[in-house]
Amino acid sequence: MATFDEVLKEVGEFGRYQKRVFLLLCMTGITFAFLFVGVVFLGQTPEQYWCRSPAVAELSRHCGWSAQEELNYTVPPSGGSAAPGQAEGSSAHSHCERYEDSEWNRTALGCGGPGAPLSNHSGALLRPCQGGWVYQEARTTIVSEYNLVCANSWKLDLTQAVLNLGFLMGAFTLGYAADRYGRKVTYLISSFGTGLCGIIVAFAPNFYVFVIFRFLQGVFAKGTWMTCYVIVTELVGSEQRRIVGIVVQMFFTLGVMLIPGVAYFIPTWQGIQLAISLPNFLFLLYYWMVPESPRWLLTRKKQEKAMTIMGTIANHNGKYMTTTYKELTVSDDEVTNPAFFDLVRTSQMRKCTFILMYAWFTSAVVYQGLVMRLGIVSGSLYTDFFISAVVEVPAAILILLSIDRIGRRLPFALSNLVAAVACLVTAVLPEDIIWLKITIATLGRLGITMAFEIVYFVNTEIYPTSLRNFGVSMCSGMCDLGGIIAPFLLYRLAAIWLELPLIIFGVLALVCGCLVFLLPETMGIPLPETIQDVENLSRPRNWQHLKKTKAVSTGP
Repeated sequence: MATFDEVLKEVGEFGRYQKRVFLLLCMTGITFAFLFVGVVFLGQTPEQYWCRSPAVAELSRHCGWSAQEELNYTVPPSGGSAAPGQAEGSSAHSHCERYEDSEWNRTALGCGGPGAPLSNHSGALLRPCQGGWVYQEARTTIVSEYNLVCANSWKLDLTQAVLNLGFLMGAFTLGYAADRYGRKVTYLISSFGTGLCGIIVAFAPNFYVFVIFRFLQGVFAKGTWMTCYVIVTELVGSEQRRIVGIVVQMFFTLGVMLIPGVAYFIPTWQGIQLAISLPNFLFLLYYWMVPESPRWLLTRKKQEKAMTIMGTIANHNGKYMTTTYKELTVSDDEVTNPAFFDLVRTSQMRKCTFILMYAWFTSAVVYQGLVMRLGIVSGSLYTDFFISAVVEVPAAILILLSIDRIGRRLPFALSNLVAAVACLVTAVLPEDIIWLKITIATLGRLGITMAFEIVYFVNTEIYPTSLRNFGVSMCSGMCDLGGIIAPFLLYRLAAIWLELPLIIFGVLALVCGCLVFLLPETMGIPLPETIQDVENLSRPRNWQHLKKTKAVSTGP
């Protein structure tokens, strides 16, 4: 008799077969990153736009005016009103107001133009835009498509908020489905749903359809991302979990680095939306290339199917498997239908669940908050976005160098503490040494990026097989909640005091760093199969005894 981990060592813990499946599933990180940050390119606000006046537009066509002449006769200088989010005087003309029709009558506006500029007339009447806007842009965006400017500018923020809401819903629903019905079927359905919803978003006839299907695309995309992560983690041995966990997230960073190039060569937002959505249909080919998780099959008492997959792995890895499915140990106390109560039913599970939920929330709030606060160096949006992604590469390198030498818990805690100290120090530094503020804030970005990447595989390693996908999805749902809150937290508090958000970020990360020390260390420990295994994680001697007991009780 043998345990699953013993059979996995026999067939190869990270052989040619697992490497192929691993690289295939890593592609999911690229497409998920495209969706996650795509709004930056889908929703660029045109630099030049103004209120449209149907009467002046008709006269402009009749008289053959240039766009600049039509602009001058339609809207006042920017001193009258600035667009939301723009400083006064940042544009030559107002974005959100235009002259009343009576002003043209008063100045006898004709093909020759008025005798004097409209702005020179005392008491010139202005009115908010009601006839739409005129946009001068080289690229179409959802801003110009749905007029998301002036009083409607908040709708652009809504498009990202509903995406995060979709992620949150996907974590709950598809996380449960993956543990209940299988990793592979959930992944394939999610990939199809992500692609289909993305196409509908690209051809949405109005803003409401756009928002609804962007939400649904978020739901399915979260299913692909979380399920692929769990599959690759469950297919490899404990010694390889750290490398696959980090590399999967490096592919997310690769996606952030690639999307500026994709957006640069595609001039329309519909084209960009299709480019980030259609690749999901390629993942349907994984039906023939990616196996169901044999660990999950064992929790469903499907030993024969699990061992068939293990035999395939052995053949591809050039190994010989001696164990049969009748000799494989299967625990009798697995959870059949995962539920949130199972995550908090015992003391160790309850402690880990609440700490991990807080860690996910803190990582999302601090990471997104620092990114938005630091901004990007002025220049090309596409170049700047690429540079901002490169900043995250050293985080992965530091994790790879430390995670198998000093464990998971210490780097996890220290990365949060570094982010906390960096935020607090940046907040109190004077403005006249801006270079130092930027340097320390960047150090905080590095620290919270490390914390964000570590929480993924720590979460995966702590939960038992029967609850792993559901548990990771439930906890990571707090990340999506943090993503919704972060912009409001940043801008609302910054209106009171510019550095106040940094203090809040610092306190959140400081508390998280301290709480992480209460988590069990999982370096080199086999993935827990049952809730009892998780309870024994806090008692190393009992855990080692449990492994020996399993081997003895299942012996010949």
